[in-house]
Amino acid sequence: MMNYKKIIPEDKIKFDKDGYLLIRGMLSKDEVSKLHETAINDKVISNKSYDRGDANGLRTKLALWYSLADDLYSLLARSERIVNAVSLLLEGEPAHFHSKLMQKEPKVGGAWEWHQDYGYWYRDGFLYPQMLSVLTALTAATKENGCLQVIKGSHLLGRIDHGFSGEQVGANQERVDEALKRLELVYVEMEPGDTLFFHSNTIHRSDTNNSDSPRWSLISAYNLICNKPFKGENQSSTTPIQIVKDERLLNSSNEGIKENANFLLK
Repeated sequence: MMNYKKIIPEDKIKFDKDGYLLIRGMLSKDEVSKLHETAINDKVISNKSYDRGDANGLRTKLALWYSLADDLYSLLARSERIVNAVSLLLEGEPAHFHSKLMQKEPKVGGAWEWHQDYGYWYRDGFLYPQMLSVLTALTAATKENGCLQVIKGSHLLGRIDHGFSGEQVGANQERVDEALKRLELVYVEMEPGDTLFFHSNTIHRSDTNNSDSPRWSLISAYNLICNKPFKGENQSSTTPIQIVKDERLLNSSNEGIKENANFLLK
């Protein structure tokens, strides 16, 4: 019987203080290999992917969807270890807002400007920042290939005004600069299977991929189920999650996502 990683109350204390929590080896090597291989060969994901340009015109590909089903990505997002961790960190029952596959290719993968996820989601009508993201590395994430950078403790600043930077929405740079004078900048280098939980107000960014290696990751965003947005028609962020046993991910014969998944189309 596999010993799946679980977070504990001490992890919650660290998350509340730092705005993020890194769990090494949340997924086994076999699990992450299965997910990565599926993602690489997923023609639906490839067809539904779009790109976002940074301030310098370099581009990062991603596919984003709202619905959860029985594909491998959903089995991870619905798994006991992930949902129970999110429930502990959000202090209540979570709902799945959306998931995305980030594809930052060698030499051409663009940067993501400094931002808070709630900088986006505030505009979607969520009154409270009772939301977080769960990033699982499918490949190694290093400084060279543009790993995530976080400003430690920046979630305690509250929401910062956001405006456009390239084709992205970025946080007010004056505020970011002041935060960087007082708070620690952390490069979150990860091995495949490591998982990062981070608060919706944590300021983060990533550099361009200047290496010869791709950086792929799965990110699922969760909302406290009672934090109902006051606009928009998407129901995912207030729909209870049908939790599955952790074993399902490795034991399932299911593969990639279905064509009829509720994708964000650009």
